[in-house]
Amino acid sequence: MEATTQHAVQLTEMLPEHYPQIKEIYELGIATQNATLETKAPEWEEWDSKHMKGCRVVAMVQGEVAGWAALTPVSGRCVYSGVAEDSVYIHPRYKGHGIGRLLLQRLVQESERAGIWTLQAHILKENEASVRLHERCGFRIVGLRERLGQLHGQWRDTWLMEKRSKIIGV
Repeated sequence: MEATTQHAVQLTEMLPEHYPQIKEIYELGIATQNATLETKAPEWEEWDSKHMKGCRVVAMVQGEVAGWAALTPVSGRCVYSGVAEDSVYIHPRYKGHGIGRLLLQRLVQESERAGIWTLQAHILKENEASVRLHERCGFRIVGLRERLGQLHGQWRDTWLMEKRSKIIGV
């Protein structure tokens, strides 16, 4: 399906009513076993409490959520108040059409408006598409974190990537 070439992509603020589609996209990512170490998508209340309120974006195509991006604080300590971890998920039907790049670019803009000076991404080693997406959006690989966590009893490695703001914390 060439959805993004036939229909405009609209980036908009994530609203609670988007969550059923967001949860479905997240569950599809979980099923790949290369998107996250999580094994179950949380309900809205838990998801909402863990993510930053102002840095949440959805990509809409013909009224459908095609993808989403959001930030999670890396720590509750005030010295890390300007450091956040990003999540970017695209519905498989819309992969390869540039939606991830649009979402991540917007998320970077939103993060700087919120005073974030460093964005981090922990990307499973096998998720080459996500590594390329982040590199295209100005992230760099900091290093490989070996055996960072387990998924279904198997240790998994993640790339730690980061993007430093050129306007916040300079």
